[in-house]
Amino acid sequence: MTRIGLLGGSFNPAHGGHRAISLFAREALDLDEIWWLVSPGNPLKPAKGMAPLAARLAHARTVARRAPIRPTAIERQLRTRYTIDTLRALARRYPKNRFIWLMGADNLAQFGQWRDWRGIARQMPIAVIARPGYDDAARGSAAMSWLRRFVRSARQGADWTNWRPPALVLLRFRPDPRSATLLRQADPLWHREYEATCARDPLTRRYVI
Repeated sequence: MTRIGLLGGSFNPAHGGHRAISLFAREALDLDEIWWLVSPGNPLKPAKGMAPLAARLAHARTVARRAPIRPTAIERQLRTRYTIDTLRALARRYPKNRFIWLMGADNLAQFGQWRDWRGIARQMPIAVIARPGYDDAARGSAAMSWLRRFVRSARQGADWTNWRPPALVLLRFRPDPRSATLLRQADPLWHREYEATCARDPLTRRYVI
């Protein structure tokens, strides 16, 4: 059994904050590795300003270098658009793995807008990582009012494979102000150096163009 944390997002671009929370979650939850699910397109985000998938994957591989992190564009191969469909497909494809969904408190604040968010919670345990400025909104969200009854102690985080979903654990992490939005504002054309890249997916071993 391989214990894997799944961190989804646009990674537009991936940055040191993604790496830091991934490594923190790995230690807190005793994970073997983390998969970054680099989304072909987030239904809740505008397509304008989104760098090509190959560029985002290639840059994510650079950020994840020498860490137990595998960026992957497997959602394109699975032909899934929504998280619930991706998680179900991954569970079928990798039955010997155990998965836990990782997300920041900013995502928990809008979790109630996700398609079949209760289904996501019933599919696998969820670990929410604190993010500056979002904790109050996350704790007061409509989704959290339902999830609150399923909260587990962070001290028991390493035992998550024994939890029966729904199960939610809130992990405290030192404030990290880095964000993809700020990086894009500083350099809107950050992806230029990857324009001619044909990135190989570390998980599927396929090339992403």
